[in-house]
Formats: sequence, structure tokens, C-alpha cells
Amino acid sequence: MSSPSLADAFWAAPPIARTLTAATLVLSINFWMLPIINPGYFVFVPRSVFKLWVPQVWRLVTAFLITSPKLGLIMDPYFLFTYCKALEVDSGRFSQPGDLFVALVFNCSVILILTGIVFGGGLVLAPLLLALAYLHVQDAPDAMMTFFFFSIRRKYLPACMLLAVLVMAGPFAALQQAFGLVSAHLYDFLTRIWPSYGGGYNPIRTPQMVQRWFAKPMGAGTTRSYGTTFQARSSGSVGAQPQAGSSRSGGWTSGFTGTWGSRGPGRRLGGD
Repeated sequence: MSSPSLADAFWAAPPIARTLTAATLVLSINFWMLPIINPGYFVFVPRSVFKLWVPQVWRLVTAFLITSPKLGLIMDPYFLFTYCKALEVDSGRFSQPGDLFVALVFNCSVILILTGIVFGGGLVLAPLLLALAYLHVQDAPDAMMTFFFFSIRRKYLPACMLLAVLVMAGPFAALQQAFGLVSAHLYDFLTRIWPSYGGGYNPIRTPQMVQRWFAKPMGAGTTRSYGTTFQARSSGSVGAQPQAGSSRSGGWTSGFTGTWGSRGPGRRLGGD
């Protein structure tokens, strides 16, 4: 039996994690090492995006797909894949098709607004990584983990990441990365804290159209950290079992078919 190839491993990875990581690697290599396309076309510049004549809307996406230079070419895609995969596979709050996509759109929108207002644009993968890390640690905030050489609780990971950027890159880089912390906390407040503790409702819901984009075929398996889940057939789908009369049959007859699959009329004790 042959060992799985790199292509097999790529297609076996969760779709959002593998797509973002692959796009980040390709565009970042072009940006920092082999500039086949002008690197200036990848940066978020509001005046280039929101202009009347040929608006360069792709900058809204490519600005999130460029790593920091040198070691960032390796580390940023690694952390992007790690956090996206953890949210896509292990997190219960993103279990429905398209939930993580909607969360990414919301967080990216907030980051772009804050970056455009404060800095007038730039590359914004760093704040997105911090936002993903924040959402990731909410699933088990009190669990222990290792950050560099220190053991910390998971809930302190975003603060430690922000402190590390402040020390290594300065206050401006830390301020920009903090936008990811703001966007992730706003998302967490609107979708979890406010509905659970404030008596409100969740205003960020996954549209049906987006759910259809990410929905798998009926019966297809989805690999989760706790096993494999399967998309159930709806009652109107082809091959679905008829449900008529199910309310009259008991659980003890559910495994039988034919004349043994239903109860008889019954007789009174002592009767004929």
C-alpha cells in the first residue's frame, strides 16, 4: 500500500483551512521572493478599492493573504492553518456549514474598517491571526498550553501574542494587531455573550445561501476530532425511508419489516 501523497494530504484537510493557507503561501512568495505580479496590488489601500473607475476590490481579500517577511513566510501560514483547522474541525460553535466563513467575513470587515481609519490601509494578516487565536481559545479557556517556554492558560494566549508583537515589532504593529482582538471580542459578544447572558439574540447568522455553498452531499462524512459525522437525508430526499405511520409503531418493532413490522389489534385477557 502506497503512502499518502502531498496532494492527498492537502485535499484531506478542511476546505477553508487548506484554501486560505495555500493562497497565503502562493501570494506571499510572490510578494516577498518572486514578484511576478506587482506586490503593490495586494495591499489594502482604501482609495484604490473605493474608486469609481475600475475599483480594485481584490485588495479586500489579498491583504489578508500576505505574511510578514523572512520567518513569517513559514510561521504565519502554519498558525493560519492551525487555528482555522481547529475552528473548522474541533469547535462546536462552527459546526454548521458556512459558520466559520461568516465569522471570517465579519472579523475581516471589522479589521479592514479599523485599519483603514487608523492607518489608511496596509497588510492585515497579523490581526486576523490574533482574531482566530482568540476564537480558538474560547472553547477551552482554562486548559493549559505552552507559549514559547512558558505554560499559560489558553485564555491568555491572545494577550501574550500581543505582548510579543509589542516587544519585537513596536507599538504601531501591536496596535494594528490589536484590531483583531477587537473584532474577535465583538464577534464573541454578539454571538455568545449577549445571547447567553444579556437576554438578546444573535444578529450574526449564516444565510441559507452560504450554508448551501458549504453543505456536503447527503450521506457524506465530515471528520471531526471526536469521530466522523454524516449528513442525514431529509424526509423528501431520494432514497429516504417513508415516515408514514411511524407514530403508531413502537421502538421494539423498528427493526422488523413485513407483517412483523407492526402491532396487531391485541386481545383482552380472558377474551375469546
